[in-house]
Amino acid sequence: MHIPDGYLGPITCAFFYLIMIPFWYKGIKELKKLDPRKLPLLGVLTAFSFLVMMFNLPVPDGTTCHMVGGTLIAVLMDNPWIATIAISIVLVIQAIFFGDGGITCIGANCFNMGVVLPFVGYYVYKALKDKIGEPVAAGIGAYIGIVTAAIVAGFEFGLQPFIEPGYCPYPFTVSVPAMALAHILVAGPAAAIVTGLVVWYVKKSYSHLYTTSSTN
Repeated sequence: MHIPDGYLGPITCAFFYLIMIPFWYKGIKELKKLDPRKLPLLGVLTAFSFLVMMFNLPVPDGTTCHMVGGTLIAVLMDNPWIATIAISIVLVIQAIFFGDGGITCIGANCFNMGVVLPFVGYYVYKALKDKIGEPVAAGIGAYIGIVTAAIVAGFEFGLQPFIEPGYCPYPFTVSVPAMALAHILVAGPAAAIVTGLVVWYVKKSYSHLYTTSSTN
């Protein structure tokens, strides 16, 4: 889901840099209010997100996809704004030092993977956790979150022929199904299983971290 340089035009890239400013500002404010006991776990989860994004899973159409970990961070921190900051840090490091995602597209990538994904995943989890249990709800949230983020990225690609010709040449009929199917079939199930298992383990083994709710 990392959008490389050259796929989004300069107007689109600038728009997403601007739209991310309030999300980064709010996320930093929320990070400062985080229970200090959760800071080591946040560091581990951020590193985990970096790691899983580097493992590309093959999909039937000949390309690859990967899970992100945004819903996992949002659920265990009980705050999707903090997930925005954690995922954004990972994406900036990957773009600058590993060439994974374009520097011009950092804003768009942070919006897709650091805003859409964790917010959708977290609120699906919140809606379901009392009915089906936290691990299962977290897994479903992770699945819906990553698929939604992929579809949003597909729409961003599909817009380019209409608003900035010369960049991504594929219309919605190509870009949206290509992004959606890869994540529905491969990345989504991987995200669901890993997120559910990690949430189950952390909530069981480190229950002292959740005796009081973090500030939202």
